[in-house]
Amino acid sequence: MKLAKITCLLRALAAPWSQASLIVNGSFEDNNVSAGRWSWFNANQVNGWDGSNIEIWNQFSGVRAVDGVRFIELNAHGANQGAWSIFQTFNTVSGARYQLSFAYRARANNNETFSVTVADLNRTLTDHVTGEWRLFTGFFTAGNTSSLLRFTSGNTGTVGNFIDDVKVTALAANTNRNAVPAGPTTALLAIAAAAMFWRRRKA
Repeated sequence: MKLAKITCLLRALAAPWSQASLIVNGSFEDNNVSAGRWSWFNANQVNGWDGSNIEIWNQFSGVRAVDGVRFIELNAHGANQGAWSIFQTFNTVSGARYQLSFAYRARANNNETFSVTVADLNRTLTDHVTGEWRLFTGFFTAGNTSSLLRFTSGNTGTVGNFIDDVKVTALAANTNRNAVPAGPTTALLAIAAAAMFWRRRKA
């Protein structure tokens, strides 16, 4: 009985720190693409996103997703006017601070580039490589009650720039600008230790 109460307390403490992402379909899992294949879709066929065509992969060429089983190639198949670009608008609180994170990887060569913009955050990424996923983490302050996140390829053609696991989460008002917020680790560890001690005493 006591152990069950401790477990409930652990969950209650952890819950406020389990921030839900504000991005819809950030891992591009909603479209049905079979394992070992890829398909391209008009952006209006991909839940949450808009802009150019979106090419969704599922373990094609042996490349595995970071989250789930699917990810996108920003430089999609099909006709396109101008730079390949996809975007999503989401609700924010004006003046509040947020964290953006996503995984990215080059497809064909290490010279691929793309930019990401949202509110006062504007970055061009040139450091991704073909052999591994990398993680981007950045921070921005919303200037309105909605914000627009946009990815734009710096490469022409239909080859390049993999993206996966796109997340935006709200930050606490007192979070340091250069730090990723951490949960109440010390309190959780203390309670977990107490639970282990109680179980040993009962044994």
